[in-house]
Amino acid sequence: MKKIKNIGKLALLSFILCCGFTSCSYLDVVPPEQADLSDATRDPESTLGFLFSCYGGVRNPINYDGFEAGADEFVLPPLWNTGVQRIVWDLNSPESNADGWTFGNIYYRYVGQTLLFLKELPNAKGVTDEQKKQYEAEANFLLAYYHMCALISYGPCPITDRYIEQDTPNSEFCGRYHFDYVKDWICNKFDEVCESGKLPAVRTGDEWGRATSVMAKALKARLLVYAASPLFNGDFPFKDWENKNFETPGYGKKLISSEYDEQKWIDAKKACLDAISAAEEAGYALFDIDDARTLYQQQNIPFPFVPFKNPNGGSSASEDKDFLERVLLMKYVVNTRYKEGNRETIWGLADQGNIIIGSLPHRIIKNNQGTWRSGYSGVSPTLNAVENFYTENGLPIEMDNNFYKKTEWFQSAGIEDRADVIKLNSRREPRFYAWIAFDGGDMGCRLYNGSPLILNLKDSQLHGYNPSLFNRDNCVTGYLFQKYIYPSFAYTPSASEEQSKPRPLIRMAELYLNLAECYAALNENEPALNELNKIRRRAGIRELNISDINDNMTMIDWVLRERFVELYGEGHRYYDVRRWMIAPKTMSSGVRLGLSAMDKMDPSFEEFNTPRPVNQNFKWNNRMYLLPLYENEVYKNPQFVQVPGY
Repeated sequence: MKKIKNIGKLALLSFILCCGFTSCSYLDVVPPEQADLSDATRDPESTLGFLFSCYGGVRNPINYDGFEAGADEFVLPPLWNTGVQRIVWDLNSPESNADGWTFGNIYYRYVGQTLLFLKELPNAKGVTDEQKKQYEAEANFLLAYYHMCALISYGPCPITDRYIEQDTPNSEFCGRYHFDYVKDWICNKFDEVCESGKLPAVRTGDEWGRATSVMAKALKARLLVYAASPLFNGDFPFKDWENKNFETPGYGKKLISSEYDEQKWIDAKKACLDAISAAEEAGYALFDIDDARTLYQQQNIPFPFVPFKNPNGGSSASEDKDFLERVLLMKYVVNTRYKEGNRETIWGLADQGNIIIGSLPHRIIKNNQGTWRSGYSGVSPTLNAVENFYTENGLPIEMDNNFYKKTEWFQSAGIEDRADVIKLNSRREPRFYAWIAFDGGDMGCRLYNGSPLILNLKDSQLHGYNPSLFNRDNCVTGYLFQKYIYPSFAYTPSASEEQSKPRPLIRMAELYLNLAECYAALNENEPALNELNKIRRRAGIRELNISDINDNMTMIDWVLRERFVELYGEGHRYYDVRRWMIAPKTMSSGVRLGLSAMDKMDPSFEEFNTPRPVNQNFKWNNRMYLLPLYENEVYKNPQFVQVPGY
């Protein structure tokens, strides 16, 4: 049986079955039938390959150039001029879609692919009725998933649930349905595929990554949380946005509800509880310290450098060791497979994307021919992101009276042999050291020929700013991103020991955070804290109690802060800043900060460690809450209306 990780290699089959998309139009969701289409179901292996091709639209939201990177977590070198940069610079337009026209090129393209599979499935030869039943459920899961992706990114969207004949006139194509109508249709689809054991709760081995009932329940819960959030629950900024011609049954021409409905949070809470119950019953759980300890001991991974932590001496050695183990734990949590003991990832994607090479610094090590092995040194966490991580006491840095005064943050922490480490990068929580790389600190555990790479971001001949040597690839903020660098990942003079690791699309931590958000929105603070503390305990920071909720940090503030940290760099923040409508505060001009990493070659310590706004033309416009349709969609389909402001 073909492995699900090889889905991306089925491009040839996908091409045969999905031709006719050169116009990149939603109207092309169903390709013309091919003379040899029957070959796609001529035997069990071909039918399974056909099904696998329907997964081809499952995107990796963790690439640095995907539109989900359009948040406030990190920035890229300005000369890269990627689509996501054009989005955050407010240069996305219907005439030139900076998001790569994911709506038509991916989501509805694979809606069409999946509908074609469902149309041909009854003709499959050598496939049992039971297999057909499961394949049908799997395909319907994907239909719901692709519609969900379109809905939360582009807003109210068409529902395409049947094979559309090629001679269907444009005037009969659907327009945008009301957001809640589409949401309910998707949820019903997810419910249907979970009925009567149509989908298994867990898949392992060669089947890992294919649809399960737990995945369906988790996605339903996520969608309902999004639908209950302010953007789609009464606060959408364009109150008069509606269809011109097309009407949704029961809603008329209206597209997004303009009144708050608490019931949406109640429904979301119920779905979250259901998803967690199903996941835990199926054996999913947070990846924890015992799991990580087994791996780092087997792989002989050394403890990472953390300021003021020494597991080998002093009265605090035991506590320091516990802290360092937590750092390793958080390095493993998003980089391990089911067979390595990771029961946290409910759905993962084998394609790791380009974020590792984009994050690695210049000049890591010379190969045997004397040439440097390097990364692009471009995925640069903002200073805002750095400040969002907690102190080692589990508090926001601005609220921890035992942390350094703000006037001292950019001074040297005074660490012997690590004088470049500043106080802001000291005495922070384990997730900070697992996922953020900074000047004078370590990157990776084995990156430099089996040892950690000590970053020197001030040296223009190593990792620092040097436009003549590195042209367009230079760190922007003085920090680099290392969440997806596996602990044993290494560059050596002879080779790069890279390991393909799955990227989480859904993991248990998100499920607990989603439930915490529902409780917080319903003013149920005690159970909200209970869910947050599951995440905080695992991260190695103190638990919150009711006294931590006050005017400075409301329950919702704690939830959003915890989501920022725990889900950092996983593609969630793009949606969180929009659905909670905090984007004007976090995404506007002059808000993103960094150190003066690109001002000067070979800067002094003081010059480098001077905070400043990132010198890029970031903007926020309320039209950016949703992605625009490609102009041809509105032109070719009289039922469609454009997103307001475009």
